[in-house]
Amino acid sequence: MYTTLISARDLAALPADTTAVLDCRFQLADPAYGERAYLAGHVPGAHYLHLDTDLSGSKSGRNGRHPLPDSHLLAQKLGLLGIGADSQVVVYDDAGGMFAARAWFLLRLLGHRAVAVLDGGVGAWLRAGGVLSSALSPSTLRPFMSSPALTQVVDAAAVLANLAAPVFAVVDARSPERFRGEGETLDPVGGHIPAALNRFFQANLGVDGCFKPAAELAAEWQALLGGRLASEVVHQCGSGVTACVNLLAMEYAGLAGSRLYPGSWSEWCSDPARPVSAGG
Repeated sequence: MYTTLISARDLAALPADTTAVLDCRFQLADPAYGERAYLAGHVPGAHYLHLDTDLSGSKSGRNGRHPLPDSHLLAQKLGLLGIGADSQVVVYDDAGGMFAARAWFLLRLLGHRAVAVLDGGVGAWLRAGGVLSSALSPSTLRPFMSSPALTQVVDAAAVLANLAAPVFAVVDARSPERFRGEGETLDPVGGHIPAALNRFFQANLGVDGCFKPAAELAAEWQALLGGRLASEVVHQCGSGVTACVNLLAMEYAGLAGSRLYPGSWSEWCSDPARPVSAGG
């Protein structure tokens, strides 16, 4: 069973009848990109999941740019794609795992343990000799039954209360520039949650676009956290997407039990009553 990352070679060796592959490619500036890329060529047998319509729920203007989807609707969608309790799910993208990790997190939130991100994404698949297919992938309806969650979330109220009585550290996955409030283009307010730490999600990757070795990641995360336990860590980013990469990196490094603040900065800054910090 693969529960964090899987290599392209290991994916190629998995039995097709118990493996479900999900293509999660997406671009924030071009929401139609992922589906176009999927139709042009995808890992054989893969189905496509769209960040906005499959991996996110309805926006209210106060719940962030990518609120969590309705769990029942997502479970129904997964069942329509033929994903059952015994399925090994593999999710991938072409952006360092930033969208695939969101799907990984959501399946874990539904209690599905056998889900892993393709390390290095499409590029790694091609470098390993894999081919792409433009054929639409058939699926057989299977009942997807949610189980107790394997991960946890916190809401804005908990993050606000934590400022007065700290019990966890907030780790912001955005770039250092956006963390400092410089050049903000996605959200109307720049800056970060007071006392938050910064770990750019791309810092988890090597030059080849694959995740760094687990031991290296563990050392980097432990240095950042300064002795805090994984259970005392809450991840956030702009909208609860790239933060999942940091959560995945910690799990892969053996630091299990951190949580996600799904609303993240886009929800936090929507209420002017919530405090904001800027700079380093």
